[in-house]
Amino acid sequence: MTDTETVTVRYTCPHCGVVTSVERPPDLADRSVTKRTQPGWEYATPDDAFERREAADGLEFICGEDGPVTDLEGESVEGCGRPFYLNFVRYEKGVELEPEPPTYGGPRFDFRT
Repeated sequence: MTDTETVTVRYTCPHCGVVTSVERPPDLADRSVTKRTQPGWEYATPDDAFERREAADGLEFICGEDGPVTDLEGESVEGCGRPFYLNFVRYEKGVELEPEPPTYGGPRFDFRT
């Protein structure tokens, strides 16, 4: 981890609804959490170096294997073991790229201080 300020951000598994937490910079550029990868996007894992994670197009989580998971109230539970993906906002030549397929309903985040 670097000396960069971070916050704990929680992401909900779209398969089973449990929550995974990861340290991220406070100036997030998150777009969505999906069950599938976006074509052509490169994903880091939560265990990758901080700089690698933030330089990727998103993060790949394995529910329950990438650190402890909880229910929405914060009680420890087991994850389902399936992958899910956090997709960052991406730009190409200054134009924001839309995910493929598009995501509807907005990202699912739970910020706690």
